[in-house]
Amino acid sequence: MKILLISPHTNVIRNFFTKFSYPSLTLQQIAAITPREHTIDIVDERYENINFDKAYDLIGISCLTYNSLRGYEIADIYRKRGIPVVFGGYHASLLPEEAKQHADSVVIGEAELSWPQLLKELENGKLKPFYKADKLVEPELIPPARHDIGVYTFMEALQASRGCPTGCEFCAMQKVEGPRFRGRPVDHIINEMKLIKSKIIFFADASLTISPPYMKSLFREMASLNKKFHCFGNINVLSRDDEFLRISSEAGVDKWYMGIESISQETINQVGKQTNKVENYVKAIKKIQDHGMKVVGFFMFGFDNDTPDIFRETLNAMYEWDLDEASFSIVTPYPGTRLFERLEKEGRITSYDWSRYAEDNVNFKPIKMTEDELMEGIRGISAEFYSIKNSFKRSFGLRNTNPIDTIMTLGSNLALRTFYKREKLHI
Repeated sequence: MKILLISPHTNVIRNFFTKFSYPSLTLQQIAAITPREHTIDIVDERYENINFDKAYDLIGISCLTYNSLRGYEIADIYRKRGIPVVFGGYHASLLPEEAKQHADSVVIGEAELSWPQLLKELENGKLKPFYKADKLVEPELIPPARHDIGVYTFMEALQASRGCPTGCEFCAMQKVEGPRFRGRPVDHIINEMKLIKSKIIFFADASLTISPPYMKSLFREMASLNKKFHCFGNINVLSRDDEFLRISSEAGVDKWYMGIESISQETINQVGKQTNKVENYVKAIKKIQDHGMKVVGFFMFGFDNDTPDIFRETLNAMYEWDLDEASFSIVTPYPGTRLFERLEKEGRITSYDWSRYAEDNVNFKPIKMTEDELMEGIRGISAEFYSIKNSFKRSFGLRNTNPIDTIMTLGSNLALRTFYKREKLHI
């Protein structure tokens, strides 16, 4: 069969800075578990258009909540032409009955065990409406992703592990990947890294600090590859484990993404972010930077305890910490999360238009500020943090020790400025 795998997107703005955006990995993973007798094409609409005139035997669409409606639109076009469509990904896994209205079949959860079965049954004319593995895939059975197709950015992505034991109220990862940490064999990961041509690799893992002993063994093997790595990590480990930081720096880790979420410990406790202690934020950031690595802080606004003052207080803290980059999001009640269930029960969800669920719209009633105050607050903090002056100041700072670091930091900052200014918040 000739198969097209699609990552849908709406309101695309393509320019040079999109090359600095986070790469996707899902479609390359699906391609890897597709038997080689089939031909695979990948289209990510963030970077290129779909050629609807090209003939295919099967369409596979993977989407999150925010791009699900675009995915349904694409699916309807192909199904009208008699081409079968299969949905997968987070949104379809959490709302499979909804996705099935626009698909011939839906893959729920991890696909390593169910996707090959689906392809066989499709060829035999016995396609079932839903496919769901009866167990989590063991890490040694996760093959390396296909890195010969679907590469669009300066970075390429790789996944070393699956599962997250934390279980934050706003996150649905446990529903899809489960709570059990599963680290792939270290030699499998190293061999995959050797297939990647890019000098920068983005780890698409929930966190690389869930099992420090496992990651230390991986970092030691990575040190000889002469690549740079971007990773998600939690404050509880990054604030206290100096050996972990030293080994990760020696391995080539260049940037740590930290889910700071909020500067309020009361809020952190409410959402169940067990790894975060506000008192350890500054310690973690300083330790990471002292080991020669950068810190990207991820923040969310609109929690029940947030007032309009939270934006200025957070901005002041970020300046005090000297963060290298930051991500700003509006609290979003994704289907399948405990947050969604709670806000729906409280009658506070104001929109079920999934195209608004890109963390750039207010889809619920905040408690201690108005919806307009929440929108204006996040617009203001992103505009100030990513002003031209601040972006250049960070890029030419003392931590960028060579021209390449300066260029990459400036490109990343300007890419994020463009993202917040035009695509996300319309500043």
